Amino acid sequence: MLNDKSILVTGGTGSFGHHFVDYVLKRYQPKKIIIYSRDEYKQFIMDNRYKEHREILRYFIGDVRDEARLRMAMKGVDYVIHAAALKQVPACEYNPNEAIKTNVNGAMNVITASLDAGVTKVVALSTDKAVNPINLYGGTKLVSDKLFTAANSYSGAGNTRFAVVRYGNVAGSRGSVIPFFQNIIENGGTELPITDYRMTRFWISLEQGVELVIKALSEAKGGETFISKIPSFKVKDLAQAMLPGCKMPEVGIREGEKLHEIMVTREDSMHTYEYEKHFIVYPHYNWWGKQDVIPGGKPVAPEFEYSSGTNTEWLSVEDIQRLLKTDLDRH
Repeated sequence: MLNDKSILVTGGTGSFGHHFVDYVLKRYQPKKIIIYSRDEYKQFIMDNRYKEHREILRYFIGDVRDEARLRMAMKGVDYVIHAAALKQVPACEYNPNEAIKTNVNGAMNVITASLDAGVTKVVALSTDKAVNPINLYGGTKLVSDKLFTAANSYSGAGNTRFAVVRYGNVAGSRGSVIPFFQNIIENGGTELPITDYRMTRFWISLEQGVELVIKALSEAKGGETFISKIPSFKVKDLAQAMLPGCKMPEVGIREGEKLHEIMVTREDSMHTYEYEKHFIVYPHYNWWGKQDVIPGGKPVAPEFEYSSGTNTEWLSVEDIQRLLKTDLDRH
């Protein structure tokens, strides 16, 4: 599917971008992968890491806030992966205007540039925080998701298709709890703080995240939100897996933080289909019809909710220890 294709990744120097490049280079022969981001140093580091593939990888310094630069970068591009965003909840709360400029205005720029360039398919990365958002970051990503879904009605004869992939914090990625705990351990700490003993999260590896994006690129007809079926874990079990027998002071939930990750709401259940390894939330627009349902799925039960707190698959402390060795070693 990606052989001899040109792919552009916004925010491509992040954790996802590195793993996406690894995955694609091992399995396909792309014509070109364009890394579009605004940090020249991170691009320098990435260029050195992949110096053997300089004939394939291209580095565009640019911001998704800059529509003209996006238009230039997308010339001749077949697929776009939109991973760029301001993601840190406290930073977005303190700098709401900046979060809106990147996460909302940037999404509109990506859509406009993709339509004008005649891109075949665009997949935007979302987050559990866009579901019933309680912080500004989640609010901006909800708007972004709606923009990408609605963009399918603008493509007309150009036939550009837009889809969304949704998952929570990726295990071991920057900003997740694992590096936070690991830093405490490496500095000799004997206690791992837990915001709330009831807190749960989904476990998804970078590999699974990339695979879901590839599935969306392959199967999406336009407007879908793809969500992986993945196990849940208790954050206090993660602490015990990383530092067995440690003390776990409960420090209180932070502003804008949820007890559980929710990927599919009860309200969305009316438009959600379950597949072997994932769910798809289909759009609710007059331009979308039942004939666009991807074969192999079945409607979920009424008022179904996919939450890390009520999941049917759970990781034990031993399971987490095993995954820490396998998943994180790949990163």
